[in-house]
Parts: sequence; structure tokens; C-alpha cells
Amino acid sequence: MIAKTEQDIQGLKEIGAVVAAIRNQLVERTKPGVTTKELDDVAGDLFEQAGAVSAPKSQYDFPGYTCISVNDEVAHGIPGKRVIQEGDLVNIDVSGSKNGYFADTGVSFVVGEGDANLTKLCDVAKQAFDAGLKEAKPGAKKSRLGKAVFNTARKNGLTVIKNLTGHGIGQDIHEAPDHIYNYNDTWDDELLMDGMVIAFEPFISTAEEEVFQKEDGWTFATEKSYVAQYEHTIILKKDGPIITTL
Repeated sequence: MIAKTEQDIQGLKEIGAVVAAIRNQLVERTKPGVTTKELDDVAGDLFEQAGAVSAPKSQYDFPGYTCISVNDEVAHGIPGKRVIQEGDLVNIDVSGSKNGYFADTGVSFVVGEGDANLTKLCDVAKQAFDAGLKEAKPGAKKSRLGKAVFNTARKNGLTVIKNLTGHGIGQDIHEAPDHIYNYNDTWDDELLMDGMVIAFEPFISTAEEEVFQKEDGWTFATEKSYVAQYEHTIILKKDGPIITTL
């Protein structure tokens, strides 16, 4: 989507604030002993209270209001009976729509006291996002974001997931550009445009560079790596990006 009017910008900000609030509430409630289904039920109530709807549920009939992934799970984890444990690496990914506008956000974090290496992994995902954000300017090449992400990971002795990417968003959950890579790939490079709306989401990995889909048909996971994601929805503007999901 290209946000052209003040109505577009305000609509994007409104749903951005909704999904950000749900994300923050779920992170706060993610304690040892809670199940991922209990967390997702909270999200369902919050969507209803905000007059918004879950994007994965409404657009793809996903079996949950949010995606909650734990440890080896990287993305699209299905909420269920799984009990959160101290030290788990958890990813909360929340996307939704309201009044025809969409937003998408996610964060990975360690529950309670955990492995310092996992905490570092989450910190590097945030650093990679910040590095890419500096390149997110109208007129810049899209691949510069991925290059910044990859260089940040490599500088910290880590790597990136190459078959999960960011994407365009705005009036649907997935729009053009179809891919915003987490590494420097210019095969479908393009210039970023003023008003372009993107979901930028670095995936930083301890070892593996690809995920596989589990038999449930939804969950992406790794064989022997941990992965952290950090995602916001951004409106690209000449005078600086607008992050709708802060």
C-alpha cells in the first residue's frame, strides 16, 4: 500500500496501536505456568474490545487470534495446551485489521531467567531492525534493509533466516513488495517509495538459515537453532519513517 492521505495514515496508526497494545499485554502475561491458548484468549478479548479483528484468523482461518511460537518454533506457532516454562524463548506475533487497514508486529523474548545467549539473540534482532530502519527511506534500494540485517547478525556471530521475509502491508495483511529479505539479495530489487507501508521483520538465527514447516501445516521451525524475530509496521516518509506499532 501507498499511504496517500491523512485518513490512510490515521487508519494505519489506529490499527497499529491496537496490535501493539495486544502484543505488549501478551508479553507481560507470558509467565511460567501459563498456556499459549490462555494468552491467545486474552488477545481475542482485546481484539473484540478494540473493534478490530485478527488478521491470521480472518484472512487465513488460522487456528488462533495470534501466532505464539516457543523455542524451536520460529513463526506461525498455534496457540494450544503448551505450558510456558522458565527460560523459554517465546515469540508473540500479532496482526489485525480495523476499518480496512492492517498492521503486523512481533517480538521474541526470554521468559524469566534464561540463557544469556538467548537474551543476546533477542537483543541482536532489535539491533538488526534498528540498522535496517536507518536504510528505510524513499528512493533507497529495498535490498539495503536486508544487507543491514545480515551485517548486524554476522557482526555478532549469528546469521539470518533466509526463507522468512518481511512484506508489504496496509489494505491487506500481505501486499507488494512480496519480499523484504534479511540478507543482501537484489534479484527483485526495487526503490522504496514515499508512503509505502511495510512489515519489516528481521529473523536472527544461532546457526541454521532456513526453517521448515511442521506437519500441522502452519508452524515454521528449525532442527537445531534458536531464532529471534523483531517486527514493526512502518510507513516510509521522506522526513523519516512512521512506526505504527510502537
